[in-house]
Amino acid sequence: MTASSQPAAESAAPGPSTGGAGRRRAVALAVLSAAQLMFLLDATIVNVALPAVQRSLELSGSDLEWVVASYSIAFGGLLLLGGRLGDLLGRRRVFLAGLLLFTVASLLGGLAQEPWLLVACRTAQGVGAAAASPAALALITVTFPEGPERDRAVGWYTAVATAGGGVGLLAGGLVTAYASWRWVMFVNVPLGVLLLAATPRVLPETPRRRGAFDTAGALTGTLAALLLVGALINGSGEDGSWTAPPVLAGLGGAAVLLPAFVLAERRGARPLVPLRLFADRARLGTYATLALISTAMFGIFFFLTLFLQRVWGYSALDTALVYLPLTCLLVAGARYAAPLAAAFGARRLVCAGLLVAAAGMLWLSGIDGSGGWATGMFVPSVLVYAGLGVTGVPLTLAALAGVREEDSGAASGLFSMARQIGGATGLAVLGTVVWSTVRAADGTGGADATGGAEAALADGIGRGLVAATVVTLLALLVAAVTMPGRRAVAAAATGTAAPPGRR
Repeated sequence: MTASSQPAAESAAPGPSTGGAGRRRAVALAVLSAAQLMFLLDATIVNVALPAVQRSLELSGSDLEWVVASYSIAFGGLLLLGGRLGDLLGRRRVFLAGLLLFTVASLLGGLAQEPWLLVACRTAQGVGAAAASPAALALITVTFPEGPERDRAVGWYTAVATAGGGVGLLAGGLVTAYASWRWVMFVNVPLGVLLLAATPRVLPETPRRRGAFDTAGALTGTLAALLLVGALINGSGEDGSWTAPPVLAGLGGAAVLLPAFVLAERRGARPLVPLRLFADRARLGTYATLALISTAMFGIFFFLTLFLQRVWGYSALDTALVYLPLTCLLVAGARYAAPLAAAFGARRLVCAGLLVAAAGMLWLSGIDGSGGWATGMFVPSVLVYAGLGVTGVPLTLAALAGVREEDSGAASGLFSMARQIGGATGLAVLGTVVWSTVRAADGTGGADATGGAEAALADGIGRGLVAATVVTLLALLVAAVTMPGRRAVAAAATGTAAPPGRR
C-alpha cells in the first residue's frame, strides 16, 4: 500500500488489535476466511457426488460435465468484474451481495429436480463467488495495515482457504457415503446465513467512488475470460477435442477480445483493471508464478483422484481420507509461511518450496497400478503438498504489497483470476497429455493387451505428472527472477536503494 493510501486504510480499519478491537478483527478474519473456504470448497465437493447426481436426475454425460464446469466458468470468468465492482460500489456491499446470491443458489440447487435448474444454480453460485471472493481479500487490506499484522492475517486466511479443495473432497465423500447428494449444496446454507449475519457487525465498509463505469473494459475483459476458461475446460475433458468448433470459437474469441480489452483499459478513465498494477515487475511475476503453480496443482489434484478411484479402486470416502493428511500439510505450510518468509525471505521460501514440490512430482510420476501406497503415492505427495503449502502466503503478500487502496479490489481479482486461469490451464495441459496417451493405447490395442484401460490411464497420468514437474520448475524460474530478495524488501521499507547485485 502506498503512503498516500495508508490513511484511508487506517480509517476504515478497526483500532489497534487490543481488547474489543482485537476480537473484532479476529472475527472479521474468521468471516472472510470461512467465506473463501466455502467458495473454493464448492469447486471440488460436487466432484465426488457426481455419480449420485447423475442417477438421481438422470443426467447425460454432457449435462454432468456442465454441473462442474458451469461453476468454474462463472467463477473464473467474472473475477475481474467482481473485484472492480467492490472498488467502485463498496467492498462490504459487494461481498454481502455475492454471499447472498451464493447462499440462495445453494439452497435452490439442493432442491433442484431438473438438470437445467441444477446447472443454473451452479452458475449463480459461481457469479456470487466471483463477486465476493476478491472483495474478501481486498477487505483484508483495509482491515489489517500492511506489515506484520497483515502478514499474520494473510497467513490464517490462506491456510483456511487452502483447505477448501481437500475439505471439499472429504465432505463430498462423507455426503456420498452417508447422505443424499443434495447436501453438497445444502451444506453452504447455514454457513452462508451465519456469515451474512456477522458481516455487517465486524467488517468495515469502503466508500463508493464516483465516475463513469468502464463498460468497454467490463464487456471485453469479462467475455474474454469467460470464453478462455470455457474453452480450456471443454477442450481438456476425457471426451474433449481441441478441434471441436465450440473450443476453437472460444479460443479465437478470447484471442480477439484480449487485445481489445487492453486497448480499452489504456484509454479508460476508470479502467476495470488499472494497467499500473502491471508496472511493478515483482507483482507481474507474482501473478505469473501463481498461475503456473495453479496449472500444476489443479491438474495433479484432479488426476490423482482419478487414479485412486479408477486404477486402485478406492471408494469416494477412501479417496477423501487419503487427501486429509495432505490437506493438513497445505494448511500447516500456509500457517507458518509468514514467519518462515520473515526469517529466510519470500523469494528463497517460494523457490525452495517449488523445488521440493517439483522433486515430489517427478517421484510421483512413476506411480502405476502395482506400486505401493506408502512409497509410490504418500511420500512423494507429502513433498508436493509441503512444498506448495509454503508458497501461497508470500505470493499473496507480494501481490498486495504497494497497491493503492482504491485498486485493492482489482488487484485481488487479478490474483484470484491468475489462480482460476492457471487451474483451467492445468486441466487443459495435463488433460491433453493424459487422454491422448489413453487414446493412443486404445488405438494400438495397448490397453486391451495389458488387461484394460487402467494401465493406459496410469501411464497417461505419469506423463501428465512429468508435464506438471516442468511447469513447476518454470514457476521456480519466474519466481527467482522476479520476486524481490530480503535486501530489496528492507530497502523499500526504509526508502533506500538496495545495493547492486543484492536484490
